[in-house]
Amino acid sequence: MHLDREACYRAMLTRDARFDGRFFTCVRTTGIYCRPICPARVPKLEHVVFLPSAAAAQAAGYRSCLRCRPETSPELAAWHGTASTVARGMAPIAAGALNPADVDSLARRLGIGERQLRRLFAQHLGASPKAVAQTRRVLLAKQLITDTTLPMTEVALASGFGSVRRFNAAIRTLYGRPPRSLRRAAGPDAPAGSAITLTLPYKSPYDWPGMIGFLATRAIPGVERVTGDAYARTIALGEATGTLVVRPAAQAGGSAGHGLVATIRFPDIAALPAIVARIRRIFDLGADPGVIAAHLSEDPHLARLVAARPGLRVPGAWDGFELAMRAVLGQQISVAAATRLAGTLVAALGTPLPASAEPAPPGLTHVFPSAARIAAADLAATLGMPRARIAALHAVAEAALADPGLFEPGRDLEAAVARLCAVRGIGAWTAHYIAMRALREPDAFPTADIGLLRALATPAGRPTPAALQLRAAGWRPWRAYAALHLWAADPGAPVLAQERSHETVARSPAVPARDAAAGL
Repeated sequence: MHLDREACYRAMLTRDARFDGRFFTCVRTTGIYCRPICPARVPKLEHVVFLPSAAAAQAAGYRSCLRCRPETSPELAAWHGTASTVARGMAPIAAGALNPADVDSLARRLGIGERQLRRLFAQHLGASPKAVAQTRRVLLAKQLITDTTLPMTEVALASGFGSVRRFNAAIRTLYGRPPRSLRRAAGPDAPAGSAITLTLPYKSPYDWPGMIGFLATRAIPGVERVTGDAYARTIALGEATGTLVVRPAAQAGGSAGHGLVATIRFPDIAALPAIVARIRRIFDLGADPGVIAAHLSEDPHLARLVAARPGLRVPGAWDGFELAMRAVLGQQISVAAATRLAGTLVAALGTPLPASAEPAPPGLTHVFPSAARIAAADLAATLGMPRARIAALHAVAEAALADPGLFEPGRDLEAAVARLCAVRGIGAWTAHYIAMRALREPDAFPTADIGLLRALATPAGRPTPAALQLRAAGWRPWRAYAALHLWAADPGAPVLAQERSHETVARSPAVPARDAAAGL
């Protein structure tokens, strides 16, 4: 990845926050690497090296700055569109995939060879996949040491280290001191099972009202709840269950910084990297709104929409299977009706939260039912829905059991949509909707969506899907963000409240002809 030295140095001189997360400054004379906004005295140009990622800086032997704290830098998905394989590989790494496994298994998961994966990471991030994973572990450990009172053994497990010895060695190597000396204030360790509160940074601007409004409209009773500016939900990984609450940093009592504060209660501390990765996906914290806005604003119509809603993100999902079930439930009914149906499903088949010393946030009672439980259930008696959609729900559950990675990031957009469309009840619209929200594909785009067509209508009428597809080619690789802006501007629907979407799809007679509807 090429970095212009003069441009980077100018950004560092002005401490321009727009470049935070896009590169890191390595100072040869001190052996330290910093963010562009670091308050320390700016070194001379001949004494610095600019690298594209924290992993590249650490692989080159530089130590993390204790003043600007690179672990709190926004993680920008700058490689989207130019290195989609790297983007797809980063998702499992962020969730801790390389903690127990090796690079070869990750490469097979992505459908490429190990050498090719290493080459792509070196080209776009300046570091190997293992170096990226190690840097993530160390920076998460540093944040947990600084911002929490977790015991060091739990910090080691929570950040993905296989042993306390390796954790101690990594911290000493990077910071030249033992882990406990990095803690801001001495005090008693937090008791086992306590909530963990972390600030997750993002690149401003961030349209929090748009995000929370979208999630509030679709919150599944018993599983999700939005109150004021806070989003709460139940979570499950394996057999363990817990809760999380996310709110803006200023609302959580912190500074007015560019971040969301997540409060996580989960019994398995080793699952923290996977939980944090999913939270980041829900709230689209890896987006670079400046890059996206500049590209979409090349279209005059979108330029007005982008200016009206700066920082608009694509809302994600905690679990791809949950989102897919919610999408099928919402076919051809209103958002409110789909939400009620999802709540009925959860009340009948969901797993109740276990009793604990710290009660769950109000309104959270169950985790979403598993694919196995839905596949075996008599949904007709539970939901009272038409047989065709009951069959579609069963088909989605059976597909998830047959292919556990079906609703997880990891494939390119075309392959993912093709595999999703092979499932009974999922057509192209729903497949792109799932790809947009669960698979985090920034270029997913439901071309036949009537809300998109209506938002681009002129006095002469609406464009055809073919015309929209041709026009949207200029919006790539950010068509999902274009779709959110157009939905927000749709004159026939409340802002970000619903997507009135109808699409004719040739399906089996047992499946509805229109796979996407108002309840999504």
